[in-house]
Amino acid sequence: MSENGRLRSVPGAATFAPDGFYRECAVRVGWIRLWQWTAWGGIGLSLYAGWLTVDDIRDRAASERDITAACAGLLSGAEVMGLQGGMVRAKADDDHELRLDADEPSTSCTVYKVPGPGKTKSLFTLLVRGAGTSEPLYWVGDDAGLEPFYTSEGADKPDVTAVADRRPESRPVGDGTLGWYGNWYTTIRAECGPGSKRTAPPLLHVTARADYEDVPAADRELLARIARSAAEELTDRIGCRTELPALPDDQLAPVPSALRPAQAAGGSCSWFARHIKEQGQGRLPDRALSVPTRKANPIEGCLLAVSPDQVGRIAGGLNDDEYDSAQGARTHSPWWLRSASYFGAEARTVGYEVIGAEDGIIETGTVGHARGAWWASSICDGKPALHTLSSSYRYDNVLGPRTLATLFRAYVADITKQRGCTHVKYPDMKEFLVP
Repeated sequence: MSENGRLRSVPGAATFAPDGFYRECAVRVGWIRLWQWTAWGGIGLSLYAGWLTVDDIRDRAASERDITAACAGLLSGAEVMGLQGGMVRAKADDDHELRLDADEPSTSCTVYKVPGPGKTKSLFTLLVRGAGTSEPLYWVGDDAGLEPFYTSEGADKPDVTAVADRRPESRPVGDGTLGWYGNWYTTIRAECGPGSKRTAPPLLHVTARADYEDVPAADRELLARIARSAAEELTDRIGCRTELPALPDDQLAPVPSALRPAQAAGGSCSWFARHIKEQGQGRLPDRALSVPTRKANPIEGCLLAVSPDQVGRIAGGLNDDEYDSAQGARTHSPWWLRSASYFGAEARTVGYEVIGAEDGIIETGTVGHARGAWWASSICDGKPALHTLSSSYRYDNVLGPRTLATLFRAYVADITKQRGCTHVKYPDMKEFLVP
């Protein structure tokens, strides 16, 4: 060291080398630049994500407005878009927009999910139907549209009546006065009472329907809320004086579609289990699909069907024409019966198909037969009631008039006793002798 305290070079000694320092600085600068680029990239991605979110929000809001408008403002587009766990985009079908018309109160609107550009999937339909028009709200008989089983000639379906996969029996919502539901729909009913506008129909049905498969429990609940709120809005708007019950607190349970052995049937089919126990099986159905009975329920149905094994047992005793029918019953033309009763306002809007003419509506207080359907009438709680039995095509010929008449009388006697009905009228035997 020099006298003034400064370092001095010593010949042969190692001098200070800055290479390591520079390398360390270079690494630090590299990390700083990488962090800066990452930060700027993150900001850019955040801005892009934010732009997408804003775009999605705008699309969803536009979709909600479109749905609400297409359904005449009867429902919330936001609720419809909450189906299937929620979605960003949906569109209404321009050809199926709901139009409220006092002269024709039956109408509908349809909504599609939009999963991507140029793509649509069926999502939802709202149906409004009013009684008092030329078309009944309920149908009986052997019309193909009433077939409870999906069938097609040549289809590989080894047991065609095992499951009512097309039209399982609906379950009452609560006690049934509010309506009924299936696994993919809810129907709310509203009777327009005293004080209603002259143009209001006597009875309204509002149905919220999911148009996709495997509807989860959460969507069943949502469909029920949509249907009830739409019915409430509709009745207020058209001047229908009514009071809709609240939806039940209990969750809407899944609706069974698998048929069970008829001899053990309960609920709405218990009458049939008693009948075959007393009268014997014979050629009668050996399967049943029942629903819980509710005294206030304005409709009550029971589906009965013949299994392939029972068809085989019956076929041995049939003539040639009936034997051909038995062969079809195993595959594409199953044998089935359906008993159904309608009470009060529902009894006034039951009809049957008439080929080549206007469809018929059954008058309350009458008895009769038409196209695979028989009906009886009564008075229950001071209101008209209609009791019906429908048969699939040609199965009534297999059973024969006496068996059919005895069966129908057993059903009517049971349901009218259970409901405390009076003034019961049965069809004559001649109604069962028609070819």
